[in-house]
Amino acid sequence: MDLTCQGGVPREIGFALLLTGSRQVYSDRATQMTENEVKVSKLHVWVGVEDRNARLGLTNYIQGALGAVISMELPDIGDKIEEGEVFAEIESVSTVHELVAPVSGTVLSVNPHLEDHPGTINEDPYSEGWLIEVRLTDESELDA
Repeated sequence: MDLTCQGGVPREIGFALLLTGSRQVYSDRATQMTENEVKVSKLHVWVGVEDRNARLGLTNYIQGALGAVISMELPDIGDKIEEGEVFAEIESVSTVHELVAPVSGTVLSVNPHLEDHPGTINEDPYSEGWLIEVRLTDESELDA
């Protein structure tokens, strides 16, 4: 994997470990992950893996570029997402952004907090601002 920086902000090619900070991800889990253990797609969707389950969210970089998030369309529990295909839309005050899935899987949960508080993505993108949790169908996609 190649991890390069542009203006001090990591720019990812394929997947790379996000090598900054030590903020907690999965604050509701017994085994806590840190920000530097999260894999990041080239389109700025992070993936935190625990066993065969993965949580997906936006990187701090892309949430900052989008500006204040005001709404989103996320998949429903039970939906299947496919690597390389759009799985969600995020609307900010300036644009609508389609999110491309970095992995394939079945949606196990959707962050219920975001429906009433979409700005959580801007405030805490790696912990409280996670988007969905999926059961991975092909773990080898993480190595791509």
